[in-house]
Amino acid sequence: MLERFLQNKKLDAAKQATKKLLSARGEANAQSMAVKLIDNYEHLDKRSQTDFFHHLSNEFNPDPAMVMDAANRYNTERNEASLIHLFQTVEPPRQELLRRVNRAPAGTATILKMRQTLLSFLKDHPAFRATDADMHHLLSSWFNPGFLELHQITWNSPAQLLEKIIEHESVHAIDGWDDLRRRLQPDRRCFAFFHPQLPGEPLIFVEVALVPGIAKDIAGLINKQAPVGEAKSFKSAIFYSISNCQPGLKGVSLGNFLIKRVAQKLIEEMPSLKTFCTLSPIPGFSAWLDSGAPLPEDKLSAVHSRKWQEAQKTLLLGGLSWAERLKAGWHPDRCDEVEKTALMRLCALYLMHKTPEARGDAVGKFHLSNGATLHQINWAADLSKKGLQQSGGLMVNYLYELDKVEEQHEAFSQKKVSFSRAVDKLV
Repeated sequence: MLERFLQNKKLDAAKQATKKLLSARGEANAQSMAVKLIDNYEHLDKRSQTDFFHHLSNEFNPDPAMVMDAANRYNTERNEASLIHLFQTVEPPRQELLRRVNRAPAGTATILKMRQTLLSFLKDHPAFRATDADMHHLLSSWFNPGFLELHQITWNSPAQLLEKIIEHESVHAIDGWDDLRRRLQPDRRCFAFFHPQLPGEPLIFVEVALVPGIAKDIAGLINKQAPVGEAKSFKSAIFYSISNCQPGLKGVSLGNFLIKRVAQKLIEEMPSLKTFCTLSPIPGFSAWLDSGAPLPEDKLSAVHSRKWQEAQKTLLLGGLSWAERLKAGWHPDRCDEVEKTALMRLCALYLMHKTPEARGDAVGKFHLSNGATLHQINWAADLSKKGLQQSGGLMVNYLYELDKVEEQHEAFSQKKVSFSRAVDKLV
């Protein structure tokens, strides 16, 4: 009872702070008022947070009558003044509230935490979507790559920062300090974006291997016992892991700018680098196989359609799930050539035809929308438990040809995948 009473008191104080912050007095004392709001919000439990977001979603929307009046005025007058008035009327007061919260010393970090919590509530509370849209809109501006700082992470970086790299690595887990130290040797690089308002907090980071050629399997890149390569052999930069560190920035585009900035930095440091490529997982592939490997038949040629159906039959899709196959002992090393050919063919078709769709492979969509080329699919490239579960051990190289990325980005926006002759031969 006492705890609930205290929660209600904090909740009421947070709600009152939002109204005062938007008042004339609040504008004059925005920083101190924002600090009070933040302090009360940070002591709310999940139930009270839900009530707080209901408050934000219900009390700070545009006035419908005023919006209609402003729209009619612009429709009649069609001038700059009426257009500006329409913009000002349509904008939810919630956005100005968040701007004033952002003025507090911990304002940016608090809004990121708020959005992380809000995202976890969206499924059960769709009414919060407008509030989320406002947060996303503002964060996209505040975290514009033009405002971000690119820094290389080295073994000499602060220990607290290195711990965060270990914690947030989401593609290939870092097995302790020895593993991290190997990933920061001279033939490896790690770069991260930082925001001036969040010192020491990486937003997103990418790990790069400097090697003689295009890597075809991940084991050689993350083997902590591997000898360090010589600088004179560096011809290819392989982006093998990209990890987001701030869940509150979901949907805010950072990774594509990070890759391009890092590529440019590496060229300046090592003009001998000729190839910029990824070695990427295919996280949606086995789930697609379990669904029967559906493809948009109207977009397939007669030859591709026939080979797709043959591959489905070869793999007996619709029988055992992928997890059941693995449990029964399936492994790339024990596949015959017929099964290998069928699986590689389906993977190529999946990436060529499913990636542009709304539920296409997330990693493929990221790189292809950045203007990369679907360059090569690699057999038995990731034999870890995770790699076998999500893609049967397959991995893919996406090639970044820096003089083609803009053209290929535009092509992907028209749902056209740029792929190599090697990938085309698989189907």
